[in-house]
This record gives sequence, structure tokens and C-alpha cells, in this order.
Amino acid sequence: MEGTNITEIKRPVNIHQHYHAHIYFDQQTLTFATSLCQQAGELFNLKVGRIHQKAVGPHPMWSCQISFNDRDFDKFIPWLDAQRNGLTIFVHANTGDNLRDHTEYAYWLGESVKLNLAMFRA
Repeated sequence: MEGTNITEIKRPVNIHQHYHAHIYFDQQTLTFATSLCQQAGELFNLKVGRIHQKAVGPHPMWSCQISFNDRDFDKFIPWLDAQRNGLTIFVHANTGDNLRDHTEYAYWLGESVKLNLAMFRA
């Protein structure tokens, strides 16, 4: 599987209009991650996707996607960072260019993980 391992962890910056945050979790953190995603949706009125208990798309771990925009960014990202309790969170721009969004416009809260980018290079 082709992927990337971003060694320099870039903190999220508010320079795009639309974003996704992918909360990564496993069996041991499923309950916490589910609660975190629900809280984010309720507190910030954000669209929360399904809780995926399998790898989906380029994401190598179980995940849940939260969609937000530049108006939400300055309150949501610090809150998410403070509440994540050690979970890795992948934040990326949603510009319509999937490869750039998942590489050049990729940001992390916590440790970075290797993404499977092959689908964007086909």
C-alpha cells in the first residue's frame, strides 16, 4: 500500500474555507471518541459523520469525520485539542483537491500516522 509518513507535524492553521477533522481511535477508545464527536457536533453545531470501526479511504485507523469551516476553526480546534485526551486527530483542508488536502494541507493534533494516498494518485 502506498502512503505517506509526514515527519514534520504541522499544527492546524486557519487559511482555508472548509475543513475535515478525522478523530482516530481503536476498540479501547471507542466510547470516548464517540462521546467526543457527539459533543463537538452539539457544542459547535457541526456535521459529524459515522463512527467507522474499520479503515475507510486513506485513513489507516478507525475514525469519525467532523466537517467545519473557517468561521468555526478558531474556537473548535483549540477545544478539540484540549478535549482529545491523547487521541490522534487528522485535520485537513477540504478544497476539492484530495491529494493536496491530504498532504500539503494536512495538519495534526497529536501524533501523525501514515495515510494511504494511492487512491488519490490513480
